Amino acid sequence: MDRTFRIKVRMRRFRRRHPKIAFAIRSFMIFSATFGGAYGFVTGSRSENSGYDPNAFAIGASFLFALACLGLATLSMRLRFVAKRMRKLAAHNEALIDRNWELKEAEERARSLFESQGDLIVLRDHQGRITFANDAYCALAGQARSALVGTRFDFDVLEQGDSAREASGTRIHDQKISTPLGARWIAWREGLVRHDAGRPAELQSVGRDVTDRTETERALSDARDQADAANRAKSRFLAMASHEIRTPLNGIIGMGGLLLDTTLTPEQTTYARAVKTSGEALMTLIEELLDYSKIEAGKLDLEQRPFALSTLVEEVTELLAPRAQAKKLEIAAYVDERLPLEVTGDAARLRQVLLNLAGNAIKFTSSGGVALIVEPGIWPNEISFLVRDTGIGIAPEAQSRIFREFEQADDRVARTYGGTGLGLAISERIVKRMGGRITLESAPGKGSTFEVAIPLAPSQGDAGPTAFPSPDLSGKSVLLVAHGIEASLIARRLERWGGQTCLVADAAVAEALLPERSWHAVLVDRALGAAVADRVGEAARAHATQRLVLLTASSRHEKFSADFTGFLVKPLRAASLAARLALTPEVASPDLAPDPVEPAQVRAPAGGLSILVAEDNEINALLMRSLLTKLGHRVVIAVHGEAALESWLAASSAGTPYDLVLMDIQMPQLDGIEATKRIRAHEAATGSQHTPILALTANTLVEDRYACFEAGMNGFLIKPLDREKLDEALAGLAAAKRVAVERQAKLA
Repeated sequence: MDRTFRIKVRMRRFRRRHPKIAFAIRSFMIFSATFGGAYGFVTGSRSENSGYDPNAFAIGASFLFALACLGLATLSMRLRFVAKRMRKLAAHNEALIDRNWELKEAEERARSLFESQGDLIVLRDHQGRITFANDAYCALAGQARSALVGTRFDFDVLEQGDSAREASGTRIHDQKISTPLGARWIAWREGLVRHDAGRPAELQSVGRDVTDRTETERALSDARDQADAANRAKSRFLAMASHEIRTPLNGIIGMGGLLLDTTLTPEQTTYARAVKTSGEALMTLIEELLDYSKIEAGKLDLEQRPFALSTLVEEVTELLAPRAQAKKLEIAAYVDERLPLEVTGDAARLRQVLLNLAGNAIKFTSSGGVALIVEPGIWPNEISFLVRDTGIGIAPEAQSRIFREFEQADDRVARTYGGTGLGLAISERIVKRMGGRITLESAPGKGSTFEVAIPLAPSQGDAGPTAFPSPDLSGKSVLLVAHGIEASLIARRLERWGGQTCLVADAAVAEALLPERSWHAVLVDRALGAAVADRVGEAARAHATQRLVLLTASSRHEKFSADFTGFLVKPLRAASLAARLALTPEVASPDLAPDPVEPAQVRAPAGGLSILVAEDNEINALLMRSLLTKLGHRVVIAVHGEAALESWLAASSAGTPYDLVLMDIQMPQLDGIEATKRIRAHEAATGSQHTPILALTANTLVEDRYACFEAGMNGFLIKPLDREKLDEALAGLAAAKRVAVERQAKLA
């Protein structure tokens, strides 16, 4: 079968290649067959013995004619089929011709694009010989294509970059190569391609000149490294400047406090307070600059710890209350009871933001007051802090500018109120770092409202929505005789507790309302006037079981009417108000306020500590000696790290070790870090008792604190030292020593 098929194929090929010869052969065969048949028939019919029968001849001729007609019909049908097939083939052939023409055009365009491509394109066989190179590659190599094809030419590699391989097998890498045009960086993509079946695959390399991009990236990287180095240098400079400024400030503030403890004339007291206040103002400025430098350096780390929300807010208002009351302003806080008791976040940074906003509100307010309102935000776990004041307001064109560094609303405000213009910029960056936002609504002469919205999730240990049992005031009437911001917030809270609250600002109206009903409680603000408050208290005695007077911290020791059953100190804590309203009133005492506290001399606690102070600054050493002596402790001063180490070793060898070491960090000869390491090494080698060591540092950077702990210190005290914080730090050690002494006495 295969042999027959091959013969037919060869015959068809012969007919296609030699059509005239095939036609001649076919014509000759037809003529020979026709002539032979006719000649044989005529010759046979003329023979005497042929047996010619005309009837049989006619029948045979008819039969042959029928066969001929059938053959002609079959041939005609086949010719029609062949003609139809030929038309289809012709149409298909035309389509193939058009397609072939299109493919040739596409091939020409692709070849033109391939050769004129700006990227370098080169193909190599399995032996590394070039089979194709486009114009860009030839131009960069400085040779003609004919000179490159068939060679193993390659550029000299000056520097090899990183290499990677994709999932498809394509290799990506950068090279710095040497060319006649100079050194160039090329980004290569290399992969195997197969052009014809049966032929081995070729390595196709496509390269792009990325010299400008690489040099720009390296320049940016160098600039970033230089900026990081400059940033670190700036941070170290600020830390050093902070240390150098805090050291004398420690003496100024500390000595000012010691001076105020002595007997002074009124004029001298005024001057000493001015010195101490100026030092504290300068310290606030330094803190702002350090916070700004930390934010700029990206070193603002946030803690995630649970804290009591209402306690933090109320502490902020209490801390700012003396400043507000000195300007005859009110400051009050309201925390919505729908908020959780404890939330998780950075309490210190939140306190810093609220202190800045509320402090600014007090600074720019001359009458009225400041309200700090905390409510649920618009998003889940979001808490909104509103700081609202009745101050000078901010013009619309200045509202976006005040959040920039070293910017204020206008020059007049800067001259009148002072300030660096850093507080709001720092607050905004802290809020954004906490994932929140800060917005402002204000109009000139109508006050301002700053809103800080921060996501604060409830802590896992939060068991309930409130920190104290709210009193049930349903159906009970409460009369509030007061005016101002705090009065409206108190009325709002009483209404949340179910009370029917009546808020009046006129004492005469209050006296007229008293007989109309039975009052559960009457609250009178002494800010209306001492005589007015006492008169209302006396009138309320027959109509209310609870009669409370609202006082400020400065007036709480003043005498007031015995008609009141109790007092509350402004700004009010919600827990204190709830506790007062829930109490069953007892017989009123003529004097509800405690006696004024007389300035008492600091008493030395029993069993004072033996403390080694390593401090190279004479003023600070004198300050530490004075403070610790007043607190009842025994002090030894060492002027540098070597002296401190020798004193500690001598005391340990004598069997009278120090109870505490206060170690300055930056000292000559031997710094505090190294001295602490040597002390800890000696304790580990000898197995002696562990001596608590607290760092005395003016540096507030996180890395400095880590260095203290890594050296083996137990904690640190930041200069300038506060007497209360110092006493608090030493109280625990003193108590532990007393317990140890009592235990040894019992054993003896």
